[in-house]
Amino acid sequence: MKLKVLVDNNTLTDRYFYGEPGASYLIEDDGKKILFDLGYSDVFIRNANRLEEDLKDLDYVVVSHGHLDHTWGLKHLIAKFNEWDNEKIQYNKPTLVAHPLTFNYKEMKGKCIGSLIGKEVLDKFFEMKLTKEPLWLTDNLVFLGEIERTNSFENIDSLGEIFIDSRLRDDYLLDDSAMAYKNEDGVFIITGCSHAGICNIIDHTKKLTEKDVILDIIGGFHLLDPKENIIKETLEYFKNLDIVKAHPCHCVDLKSKLKLSEVISIEEVGSGLILEI
Repeated sequence: MKLKVLVDNNTLTDRYFYGEPGASYLIEDDGKKILFDLGYSDVFIRNANRLEEDLKDLDYVVVSHGHLDHTWGLKHLIAKFNEWDNEKIQYNKPTLVAHPLTFNYKEMKGKCIGSLIGKEVLDKFFEMKLTKEPLWLTDNLVFLGEIERTNSFENIDSLGEIFIDSRLRDDYLLDDSAMAYKNEDGVFIITGCSHAGICNIIDHTKKLTEKDVILDIIGGFHLLDPKENIIKETLEYFKNLDIVKAHPCHCVDLKSKLKLSEVISIEEVGSGLILEI
């Protein structure tokens, strides 16, 4: 499995890529190409071009959850589809995989913080696969579906509101999911923001894949100025985890990274980074 970071908040020294406060990863496994999240703008396309990836050969587009820094890039990918259609350039029509609530309207304090494009429009450009259940994209790569929430310290508070059944309701990000790749040595987890809770995601992954060794985790851990009890419980959880290393990024602040580095091995992330396992 190969993973290329198309979008991260950070850039790397001597690697001339664009950054923005968002996330996007291009994943290749077993002859399949998967775009996981699309950031906030067209930066994922510009960085893909720098990596000599034109995104015409995508098999899947997977969206971790509905927030703008992971979905607003969709309009730019759709614009590329339209451009290729007009120029009669052949490309794959990818399957869009996400939780069923991902594209519901979301807001915070009256401001839209969710996808600009709803299911009805997306259905015209993608084969849609909206599911709460895990979905295996290859023999070893899985969309985790709705995350079981068993830890008492994670995802306690709502974040904005979501439109369900004709009204706005408190949003506990039930749509938040992640991906995982397993091999004989363990499992590699790829997250968006981990609103479901990074420890919940790890537990869910271990149960699904029947793997106890965490080879790596890349993505947001939802540790941006976390409450003291949350970071304390998270650190205690990681102390007892069989983990080789992690690449915390996006919505993990410096203070949280420093604390994590006291209990596990962490490595730098930035746009243009390539990982292979």
